[in-house]
Amino acid sequence: EVQKLNQQLEEKNGEIQQMINQPPYEKEREILRLQKSLAEREKAQATSDVLCRSLTDETHQLQRKLASTAEMCQHLAKCLEEKQRKEKGNSDDQILTERSNQVYLLLLCFFKLLDNETSLQALICNLQDENRMLKQKVAHV
Repeated sequence: EVQKLNQQLEEKNGEIQQMINQPPYEKEREILRLQKSLAEREKAQATSDVLCRSLTDETHQLQRKLASTAEMCQHLAKCLEEKQRKEKGNSDDQILTERSNQVYLLLLCFFKLLDNETSLQALICNLQDENRMLKQKVAHV
């Protein structure tokens, strides 16, 4: 393992010597190219971060709206159920209860899908961060 590391060190030293032996204008051109590449990557990362934060904020806002809508639906279903109880009797109550339960189950499914979307967005952000860090390590090497 030490020999392998020594060999890698020698290869890196050789690359450094090649860089040192290059004419100054080629060194400057390489430095400019690397700086431009770094600036492009930083700009892309900043854009990605802004979009990720924006999507996360929008997701949270939609979740809050959905929660309030679900509460309103439940309230309206209860009001309708009470109204129909008064008008028709118990046989119709069962139908209304089943329908309100179906609406409730649909809302729960929607919440679960929304949570999955949030998890995917968080995963994308994490992968983008990891990708950026790996690119920085490669650039450093």
